[in-house]
Amino acid sequence: MSAIEFDGVSRTFWARPGVFRRRSIEVRALTDVSFSVEPGELFGLLGPNGAGKTTSIKILTTLLLPTSGRARVLGFDPASEPQRVRPQIGYVFGGDRGLYDRLSARDNLSYFADVYRVPAREKQRRIDELLDVVGLRGRERERVETFSRGMKQRLHIARGLLHDPPVLFLDEPTIGLDPVGARELRETVAGLQSAGKTILLTTHYMYEADELCGRVAVITDGRIVAEGTPASLKRGIADRTVIEIEATGVEEPLVSRLREMEGVTSVVVEEQDETQLVLVQSSLGAQLVQPLIGALEGVTVRAVTAREPTLEDAYVALVGAA
Repeated sequence: MSAIEFDGVSRTFWARPGVFRRRSIEVRALTDVSFSVEPGELFGLLGPNGAGKTTSIKILTTLLLPTSGRARVLGFDPASEPQRVRPQIGYVFGGDRGLYDRLSARDNLSYFADVYRVPAREKQRRIDELLDVVGLRGRERERVETFSRGMKQRLHIARGLLHDPPVLFLDEPTIGLDPVGARELRETVAGLQSAGKTILLTTHYMYEADELCGRVAVITDGRIVAEGTPASLKRGIADRTVIEIEATGVEEPLVSRLREMEGVTSVVVEEQDETQLVLVQSSLGAQLVQPLIGALEGVTVRAVTAREPTLEDAYVALVGAA
């Protein structure tokens, strides 16, 4: 039996956008979404903002009802059996919400242990164990308001593990963290999987999914467009070369012309602090570099490199095609 099952799940809701002459429109957050996560697996759900990642997690964690289809967590239905599901899951989300800043880390965990009905005889032992797991031993008496964002996020994970759930949902846990904090958190997550936890992770960071996840699914506009191991998704564009062009002055008409060039399969422009990074996927390899530079007339080009595709390149290709 799979630890997590999503079988043909759809979710729609009604919205009334605008200010004047507002009218109700039906919005489809999920459309016939199916995937499964095996016990002890770390599964990644990847997609852009508004793709349906958080909606999927909220259905699995009993916070939303599906419009159609069926979900299961350890064999229980979150819609009809929420009281059977909740003791089996932990839910950790990114950001600063969910903790009491004026309490210490230990007092936060003590409070939430009572909320989760952790037996009194086990509570202090459990808190001490989790402080070691998330690397906050020695800082547990300090107020949370003095913690860095990375420390707060590790405390979030400890809170979600207080009742020792076999299934853990991590919704963009490293969002907004500095590189050191994000690396420490990834090490914590990898350790949780090694300890036997089943983990469903959503993230915008493809290198994170590539490092941690055994399998991933890419969702966009409420639909799954690809599923498999990170390696299998990268093999899907293994015949392509990625050409990175660091430049300034790249406008949309030029991007449209680049997309029409022979051998170009996709073009994405990322705005950086003072420059733009143009990512061109090519089926012709590095031999397309010179024609691309020639097409960038009137643009200040600072650097050009060609490399093998990554999971992020596969993700961009999949989302762009969808």
